[in-house]
Amino acid sequence: MKYDVTVIGSGPGGYVAAIRCAQLGMKTAIIEKYNTLGGTCLNVGCIPSKALLDSSEHFHIAKEKFSTHGIDIKDLKANMPQMIKRKDDVVSQTCDGVKFLMKKNKIDVFYGHGSFKDKNNISIAMNDGSTQVIETDKTIIATGSKPITPAAFNYDKKRVITSTEALNITKIPKRMVIIGGGVIGLELGSVYARLGTEIEVVEYMDRILAGMDKDCGKELMRSLKKLGVKFHLKHAVTEVKGTSRSVTVKYKKRDTEDELTIKADYCLVAIGRYAYTDKLGLENVGIKTDDRGRIEVDAHLQTNVPGIYAIGDVIKGMMLAHKAEEEGVFVAETMAGQKPHINYNLIPGVVYTWPEVAAVGQTEEQLKEKGIEYKVGKFPMRALGRARASMDIEGMVKILADKNTDEVLGVHMVGPRVADIIAEAVVAMEFRASAEDISRMSHAHPTYTEAVKEAALDATDKRALHF
Repeated sequence: MKYDVTVIGSGPGGYVAAIRCAQLGMKTAIIEKYNTLGGTCLNVGCIPSKALLDSSEHFHIAKEKFSTHGIDIKDLKANMPQMIKRKDDVVSQTCDGVKFLMKKNKIDVFYGHGSFKDKNNISIAMNDGSTQVIETDKTIIATGSKPITPAAFNYDKKRVITSTEALNITKIPKRMVIIGGGVIGLELGSVYARLGTEIEVVEYMDRILAGMDKDCGKELMRSLKKLGVKFHLKHAVTEVKGTSRSVTVKYKKRDTEDELTIKADYCLVAIGRYAYTDKLGLENVGIKTDDRGRIEVDAHLQTNVPGIYAIGDVIKGMMLAHKAEEEGVFVAETMAGQKPHINYNLIPGVVYTWPEVAAVGQTEEQLKEKGIEYKVGKFPMRALGRARASMDIEGMVKILADKNTDEVLGVHMVGPRVADIIAEAVVAMEFRASAEDISRMSHAHPTYTEAVKEAALDATDKRALHF
């Protein structure tokens, strides 16, 4: 069987690329090594983690805030097996939705492990034990990433776990150690901290969320400490050993040799992810990778082999589902002869803790490094009537604008629903809005979005109205 395009991997980048290719009239196939579509994001990443984040936040609100709202509950307890079941139901429904979209768009799905025989032939080791070879004119590699698990950490999937296993714990742990103060570790750490687990985070850097604006990390760390999370910054983990019932983590300060020890029920390894290209047969077609194993691509996301493209976590850039989706559409439209564009500076980043963290554009540190003159506008969430009404007063909105032109260069938020609010900043920056432009737009009252207007007012002339 011959296809115009074959997509290897059915995560957000892969399945979106396949849909757009089909919409543009290409005969399309998609290959998925697991028995469900959706990749890491839908099965063991974005979707299940958000389901547990919401469930645990409901429990936390009931425990800590309901009485203030005048709602009395007796014998409140967390039913972890039910939380996991609900999470699984959400995942199942979402994956079934992708399966329906493949059928709707007449995309042929092959369940198995695909690898290149040559540029135009892909061998598929089918999950039923058979082997198929399909012919394709073009190929999109969208195989994603896997968690990094150093040998010294003795990853066993039982007591030493990654995000995958952390989504299926059915008994609330008493204590959990998290290696890494990045997005994945903090999100899953907050899930269990809300449910009563003692969480300790060991981070090599001098702050959490090292890739985001420093103020965001400070704000979130303050909130997580109130939740009971303990942080060991500027510490390096030297050894992790698990037994059948517990795990021991040895670590030390970066500038000393004094070793410290934590014993816990679980150790969650969350130090990053690596590009997944195992047994893909890249060597059979001569596709180049960089020193971190990522597939090298040009400005059109085409590899050094004409007709073979790569998108998402398997290439350089932020490992984000929506970045992969944009790239999937970009490649499909490029192959169809269109002229799409992606502005990587305007792809937002989000942390789904509570308060949430969201950002787009450049950080203060980046602007300083580039020598760009800028001004800062800030507004605290606690000054909003909507935030006080909902008891979500932690966080702030920070706008960075060019000192001379007033163009918005970066927007950084910590607070309730900022994962949704950040889209306002993305739209504004896509049209190269100034801080004054945002400040002159009407924002409904009372809403959380008023913090964006007020921060823009602060950046424009230091004339915030409510602070």
